[in-house]
Amino acid sequence: MSEANPSSTSAMINQKASPVKTKSNWLVRKYGKRVLKQNIPLYIMFVPVILFYLIFKYYPMTGLVIAFKKYSFIKGIWGSPWAGLDSFKMIFQTKQNFNIIWNTLKLSGLSIIIGFPIPIILALLLNEVRKLQIKRLVQTLVYLPHFLNWVIVGGIVVTVFSQSTGTLNHVIEKMFGESYPFLYKEFSWITIYLTSGVWKEAGWNAIIYLAALTAIDQSLYEAASIDGANRWQQTIRITLPAITPTIIILLILKIGHLMELGFDQVYVLQNNAVLEVSEVISTFIYKIGIQQANFSLATAMGLFESLVGLILVLSANRIARHFGQGLW
Repeated sequence: MSEANPSSTSAMINQKASPVKTKSNWLVRKYGKRVLKQNIPLYIMFVPVILFYLIFKYYPMTGLVIAFKKYSFIKGIWGSPWAGLDSFKMIFQTKQNFNIIWNTLKLSGLSIIIGFPIPIILALLLNEVRKLQIKRLVQTLVYLPHFLNWVIVGGIVVTVFSQSTGTLNHVIEKMFGESYPFLYKEFSWITIYLTSGVWKEAGWNAIIYLAALTAIDQSLYEAASIDGANRWQQTIRITLPAITPTIIILLILKIGHLMELGFDQVYVLQNNAVLEVSEVISTFIYKIGIQQANFSLATAMGLFESLVGLILVLSANRIARHFGQGLW
């Protein structure tokens, strides 16, 4: 038998495949143009969104250049002389700034350790309530604090824990003869800070977990019940694994905001007696940037905060990907 020439065989295949490939490309081009024309109204509707982000989110980021300049009101952002990394060196050369960064990490870390599991527990408990009226009443009560401003929450905290006029200290004074300065002691201030944050946001954060719980297939519970599993075993074996992706996504997002402790809560509850533990990056930026007009240092601190947050998000997502639960 004579062997077939490889070059002639390849040419035959190309001759056969060529028309199909051309037709396919033609269909793709035609289909793409048609889809493009059909979606033109959607693209037009998307233009304001793009403009919003370009104008109000990305264009203001050019102001970050202040961190590398010796900013002057008179000369403006682009007219001010360059200062290189002087502002960043100042951050790491001052002991006070190290203390501020440590306070931010400490309070934010404690907020995650203590505050993150509570909405999950709250959602699991609400999911077990069978009487709908009681469930709605409890949900409403735990949601309400979220809608209160931190100024109002701060007023409530002072009303309860104030040394001279606080409700709690009136009781303590009658029982033990003297009041206790809850808001002026570092440990009690941190405790009040953490519990007030949990009280305000736990109910609202539980909504996402309650939504995830509604997506669980109820036949799994029925099958587990037939097999003799009690409610605790069903929670461990079915409920928690089902909402684990949601938990991991929210944890990654929470870790990303580790350095962004927020301004309102700390500033409202802060006083000079506990300044050693309550001075954080956000309050420092306000004081050094707005009150003392040192915009270069304040911007450098804010940029450092954002970069650390970005690194934490990427690290957390990388760890989550090892367990097959990455956000991207």
